[in-house]
Amino acid sequence: MSVRNFDFDIDQFKKLDNENRKLITEKENLEQEKKTLSKSKDKSNFEKSKKLSEIISKAAEKQFYAENKLNELLHVIPNIALDDVPIGKDEKSNKIISQHGKKKDLNFRVKSHIEIGSKENAMDFDTSVKLSGSRFVVLKNNIALLERALINFMLDTHTKEFKYTEISPPLIVKENNMFGTGQLPKFEEDQFEIKLENSDDRKFLIPTSEVVLTNLVRNSILDKNQLPLRFVASTPCFRKEAGSYGKDTKGMIRQHQFYKVELVSVVEPKNCMSELDRMLSCAKSILDKLELPYQIIQLSTGDMGFSAEMTYDIEVWIPSENKYREISSCSSCGLFQARRMSAKYKTENGNDFVGTLNGSGLAVGRLIIAILENYQNKDGSVTIPNSLKKYMNNLDKI
Repeated sequence: MSVRNFDFDIDQFKKLDNENRKLITEKENLEQEKKTLSKSKDKSNFEKSKKLSEIISKAAEKQFYAENKLNELLHVIPNIALDDVPIGKDEKSNKIISQHGKKKDLNFRVKSHIEIGSKENAMDFDTSVKLSGSRFVVLKNNIALLERALINFMLDTHTKEFKYTEISPPLIVKENNMFGTGQLPKFEEDQFEIKLENSDDRKFLIPTSEVVLTNLVRNSILDKNQLPLRFVASTPCFRKEAGSYGKDTKGMIRQHQFYKVELVSVVEPKNCMSELDRMLSCAKSILDKLELPYQIIQLSTGDMGFSAEMTYDIEVWIPSENKYREISSCSSCGLFQARRMSAKYKTENGNDFVGTLNGSGLAVGRLIIAILENYQNKDGSVTIPNSLKKYMNNLDKI
């Protein structure tokens, strides 16, 4: 697993696995002994059976503890990358696949989205600090309208053109749902947990609607003719960004709360790669319609997400930074999430695990940034892309 930047302790695994197997055998032998005693009519065996029950209970506790220790090791192993994923330790080994669109010739001093948003205080970071702390924002007037317009535009595109089923899901999920898609246990420090009186009933704010959309099929056995299932949702997402202190602290690039339109597909495993291409095409179409320049990147083994077997990122051009920024990440997870969720479908040879995929279609905050900066004018106004005008009350500029 070195190509996934994961150091698996095989000796520790063997030790825990042997201990767990030994305790299972010990418990089963004790249970068999008790079963034999229970068949006997000898009253003297009653006390023996009672003592055996106590011993079995203690053996079960030991085995439960050993199994949990084993699972702690197994549950943080990432998905295995497909053979044609570039091998590398980090983003330096990512591969540029293609570039699209023409960068506008802005023949004046380019303003950042923060400067543009400061006009009439339409992007208010000071008030958000008073309300919630750093890495939040209050959007007002036409920029708030732009956020809503982009969400409606993307949902209409994905449902009407690409036939995704729109879902309005809960924003709070149970612990087992976070485990199913791979956010827990490895990335617990990045999640916002809800405090509850019952500490055994853990719940979390969703870091992405991938969690709820993918878990729609958890503990299910689907009919083959139901596949593929394609879901889309627009939700707020909540992340602590625990590993990014000091990184992108200004503006809307990296926030604790942001909107995202998410795409999720559930397919026959053999169709995962063709579905990944389709999902990538759906996400790209948003940028094509908005006439924004972007590039497609294939992520290396060391830069992919925990649950992914292959990932393509879409990066949109940000003029003020003179570089591309991630605005979508489309991944095939193969059977990885389905195994954790117990999501299956009926085949001619029995029940098999489904394949799952997810992708941003797109991240709303970064799309706002891209439009404000790429469509800015010398006088400080921002031209509205043609495909978005009907969602913006037919405004030409803001």
